[in-house]
Amino acid sequence: MLMPCHRHVSVALTLYNPLNGFAIVPMHPVSLFPSRLIALQDALRTAVVDAYIQPMADAFQGEYIPACAARLPYLTGFTGSAGTGLFFTEPAPQRPHTLFTDGRYTLQAASELEGSGVVAVNSGEITLPHYLEQCNATSLRIGFDAWLVTHQQCEAWAKQLPHATFVAIANPVDAIWEDQPAPPTGAVQLHPASLAGASYTHKRAPLLAALQKQGLDGAMLTLPDGINWLLNIRGSDIPFNPLLLGYLQLHTNGTATLYTEARAFAPEITEYLHAQQVTVAPMTAIGPDIFPRGSRWQIDPASSAQAWWQLAEQAGATLVPAEDPTLLPKACKNAVELDGIRAAHQRDGLALSRFLHWFDTQVETGRFPSELQVVEVLEQFRKTDARYRGPSFATIAGSGAHGAIVHYRATAQTDRRVRRHELFLLDSGGQYDDGTTDVTRTLPVGTPSDIMRTHYTRVLKGHIALAMARFPEGTSGAQLDVLARQYLWEAGLDYAHGTGHGVGAYLCVHEGPQRIASKGSAVALRAGMILSNEPGYYAADKYGIRIENLVAVVEVGRTEHGKPLFGFETLTLAPIDTRLVMVEMLSTAERNWLNDYHQRVFKSHESAMQSAERHWLAQATRAI
Repeated sequence: MLMPCHRHVSVALTLYNPLNGFAIVPMHPVSLFPSRLIALQDALRTAVVDAYIQPMADAFQGEYIPACAARLPYLTGFTGSAGTGLFFTEPAPQRPHTLFTDGRYTLQAASELEGSGVVAVNSGEITLPHYLEQCNATSLRIGFDAWLVTHQQCEAWAKQLPHATFVAIANPVDAIWEDQPAPPTGAVQLHPASLAGASYTHKRAPLLAALQKQGLDGAMLTLPDGINWLLNIRGSDIPFNPLLLGYLQLHTNGTATLYTEARAFAPEITEYLHAQQVTVAPMTAIGPDIFPRGSRWQIDPASSAQAWWQLAEQAGATLVPAEDPTLLPKACKNAVELDGIRAAHQRDGLALSRFLHWFDTQVETGRFPSELQVVEVLEQFRKTDARYRGPSFATIAGSGAHGAIVHYRATAQTDRRVRRHELFLLDSGGQYDDGTTDVTRTLPVGTPSDIMRTHYTRVLKGHIALAMARFPEGTSGAQLDVLARQYLWEAGLDYAHGTGHGVGAYLCVHEGPQRIASKGSAVALRAGMILSNEPGYYAADKYGIRIENLVAVVEVGRTEHGKPLFGFETLTLAPIDTRLVMVEMLSTAERNWLNDYHQRVFKSHESAMQSAERHWLAQATRAI
């Protein structure tokens, strides 16, 4: 997540680099945004278009973008992680510059866009095509940057707005952004087989076999996490996710070309890639000539930029649409990866448990910490681990009403101390060279109210129901989502986010294709997949509740017909606060699950703790 801006205040965009620390990119006062929009309109006139679409995206379609790709924040001051800007060459009252973002960010957008000349629209209520229809603007020439929009999105626009003309143009924001940061060229490291569990050639073999069977010349891989997983490397180009940004052109003869920004690779990286028959080429080498005339290449239309399709057309080559072949094998962790992930969670759970002891001690002695202090202290606990590489996302530390903001991030302007008789929501995670973690705990400060405890217990019951689930092969996360919501639904309550997302192995904390959500992926859950289990409840302007552990899909038996039967192994090892539990609301099976879980937590950490910490942990994990 990016730091919010405020009107007439000069701030900075803070990005975390897992290997090199924080990079601060200066941002300008919001009062400058109108002049930037005027300059953009001049650039659009030169491009001969009526409007321009600028998504919050880079050329790799990732969740986190480098500073050089923060074009939407540059134009508007909006810093949420999801949004799309629609800018008119000749704006008018009925056709203003508009930013579309989802319900997580509509309040934030309204605040950040004040004085910028841009209005905010909830994309959950009206889509960009419907908005253009309401504006009587369906026959416009609309420009877009073909590297920032996927082929699938372009096809959807053409279908939804058949009378509009979509025109790929050079990015007009780059033309007016005089101090635009350079593309990232961070350090790259090997991810050894002792952690990866399989070599590049071993991972590559089934991909090549599938391409050869289809008679293809190769595949163009455009998702950096899949490329880093396949090559067994890790990078430092973007915040939170340890990725080298680039593309990989994989040939059916086993050779490959890695396109990335020019940088000085360490000798061992150069030697390794050469031994794997991987040639490194700069981004400037990407052009039509990389596709020989008549050749056929597999590519994923859902995640590949429209620019690839244009290059292939110019070259006289054919792109064959298919799901990125790294998605499923990357999601299904092997035994070595799972062992590393378990070890990372054990150490991360120790750090979090030690922090929770610190937090309780502070509150009990009347030294109420602030949200930003919590973020810093938790980071220091994690840093004591030599294998820690940085946070896996920006920590969400929400005191009181801030906890009800699902993607809240404390800033110097919003920071507040915890207060007695409130709840504190803490969602955090770490990147370790053997695994990625993500965990949420909700903490009482003082004496919680009965309604807080009731809501918390309903969330906990849903969490336990999902953790205890057994399901046959072929079951998707969408089919399991109701298990986590059922006890909230009983009381007419719900939460407006998914119940579980996939997680990588020292890769992205949000990973597909697996997901647990009511409108989630139809992909069947498979052994080795890692997901979050995180139901919640949010009382607007009062408090937020979320309980999150990571779980691994494991085989637990067979059905009567011999099909694999799956369940979840809970990976996260940190106390779930029982002071908020209405014990009488739990069934015997639920109490047994919670007590068994806490026994695991205590046994995992007791020998590594000091006396006071161990005493606290014994109390925090005692049977109920």
